[in-house]
Amino acid sequence: MSEVLLVTGMSGAGRSTVSAALEDLGWFVIDNLPLELVVRVGDLTSEGSSDYPGVAFIVGRSGGVSPEALLAVERELQQRHDSAKILFLDAPDDVLILRFEGNRRRHPFAGATLADSIAGERALLSSIRDAADLVIDTGSINANQLRRRIAETFTDSDSTESLRVSLVSFGYTYGIPRDVDLVFDCRFLPNPHWIDELRPLTGLDEAVSRYVLDQEPAQHFLRDVVALLEWQIPAFAQEGKSYLSIAIGCTGGRHRSVAIAEEMRGRLGIDPAVFHRDIAR
Repeated sequence: MSEVLLVTGMSGAGRSTVSAALEDLGWFVIDNLPLELVVRVGDLTSEGSSDYPGVAFIVGRSGGVSPEALLAVERELQQRHDSAKILFLDAPDDVLILRFEGNRRRHPFAGATLADSIAGERALLSSIRDAADLVIDTGSINANQLRRRIAETFTDSDSTESLRVSLVSFGYTYGIPRDVDLVFDCRFLPNPHWIDELRPLTGLDEAVSRYVLDQEPAQHFLRDVVALLEWQIPAFAQEGKSYLSIAIGCTGGRHRSVAIAEEMRGRLGIDPAVFHRDIAR
């Protein structure tokens, strides 16, 4: 049976980008369908069908959707489809203001100022964000990075899996990701940035990876963190969590955190999605 996903969130946070990314993955994507039809269409498109890996409903505020109505639809979908989930897209207020000012669009939420409109919408949607199975903060990533994040999260995943795990490497210089569940700091390791021949490379390059991983503190860190996750991941799954995002940070997000995240991918005994947020900075 295909997955069923409700995609919603703050206006300007990237719903259209996510819609295009899911379509590229072969999903059946429906935009701005009246909520009263979502459950019926979800049944028709997912029942006994293997043509699509998933069915996504892109839900915006333009149709006057209320949080209560959306949550009621999500509960009904979950009663019919165990895989029904909510994806909420978010971004900081200042980022949303810049996006709306840049494209000169009118914000769909009525407010005296653009900032008031964003604040009003955020307050209105807070209950949906709290109930979402997955929250993605698009404030620090561009459209191409968001498309990759969606592809890494929803590609080649078994819809029967109870918990999807993703690893995110990042640089503390650019802020801790707001949409992760667990954060590990590897800035205690010697930094390849200060090695002239390694500086232009990244943690995906063998020379950098070996420099980082050949250190005993890195191996100690990996042993401890993987041992922790090996019992935590099943515990999260048992509690019904659908998505678990684990962040590994270093100073710039190009060397140590990337190498550690890639090594953790291999040691965890699962196939988590890996997203290197700041590797190109």
